[in-house]
Amino acid sequence: MRNLRLCWTPALGALLAVALPATTTGVAAAGAADGALPPWSAPPSTSVEVHECTFRSGDAVLSGTLHLPRVETRVPAVVVLHAASSPERTNPLYKHLIAMLPPMKVAVFVFDRRGSGRSAGNLEDSDYEMLADDGIAAQRLLAQDPRIDPQRIGFWGLSQGGSLALLAASRSPRTAFAVSVSAPMTTPDVQMNFAVASILRIKGYSQADIDEAIAVRTAVDDFQRGKRDRASAQKLLDATNNKPWFEFIYMERTFRDPHQFRWAREIRHDPLAVLSGVKSPALVLYGSADPWVPVQPSVERLRAAATRHPNLDTAEIAGADHAMATNVAPADQIDPQLMTQAAPQSAEYFGALGAWLARQGIATVP
Repeated sequence: MRNLRLCWTPALGALLAVALPATTTGVAAAGAADGALPPWSAPPSTSVEVHECTFRSGDAVLSGTLHLPRVETRVPAVVVLHAASSPERTNPLYKHLIAMLPPMKVAVFVFDRRGSGRSAGNLEDSDYEMLADDGIAAQRLLAQDPRIDPQRIGFWGLSQGGSLALLAASRSPRTAFAVSVSAPMTTPDVQMNFAVASILRIKGYSQADIDEAIAVRTAVDDFQRGKRDRASAQKLLDATNNKPWFEFIYMERTFRDPHQFRWAREIRHDPLAVLSGVKSPALVLYGSADPWVPVQPSVERLRAAATRHPNLDTAEIAGADHAMATNVAPADQIDPQLMTQAAPQSAEYFGALGAWLARQGIATVP
């Protein structure tokens, strides 16, 4: 169904052994200019090879980077799926995986989302299924690499990427595991209404302002779902687009018809329904201080469905925000200019992720 351009071939493998020195974790920067290591340096326990890869998914050629621990045996691998605000492999959000997992003998594959970085394609033409299939195309790429164990490839994602990780696992029977971080168990429109209410509270607006903002968002979403006429939704929007809080509620001054609007496709995604197709072990993590996701309703929905999904583990990380950070002020958490800089900091999150992967036989504890 998809033609894959591999980042490994026997000839390329021989070439890489000569031409691509391993990128080694933990090497001090001092002395790098002249190639000499400082006298206090010591070799790390794990060295990591870094390989650039391209692969095809549907009509798009996508570009990514494989971070591969240098060991004698085949290793498991994780395909990273994107948060909406972190579309490129170089975003800080993904650096903890690159630093954390290869020393645990797990390869990490991070690629640029379609339409971003060095990946082709148009994001506006996509939907959740297409983005999940991009991750599955990367999974197939890795499964053909003799350095990767094809039976132990899974997905990790945060926020929208967390929803995509579960969706990809449900669509690919070869998936070994899935990790979903900060992904709501509600539809995206419910999640965004919760987020807008949080944003306005953080900025000091009244409950009346919040109610008005949610009413106009709901009106437009109802139109996108075919439950309301355009004229009445536009009238509500016109009555609020000069409000001082309008710039914070993620609305335009008008809206497109459903068949032209990516959001109209997204709000039909029910993540809880996806779980029925996830047969592999899955970990769902939330931060207890997340202003973007309705954590409590999400956890309650998961608990209510627990008997139907014995393969699912869930935990709430104390004091962590949407990106699993613990020392970011609420005003900074909701600042769009800072979202691309978000990165996990919580030791509890790192421990939960590593311990769970080890229990699944994926990660090797040093």
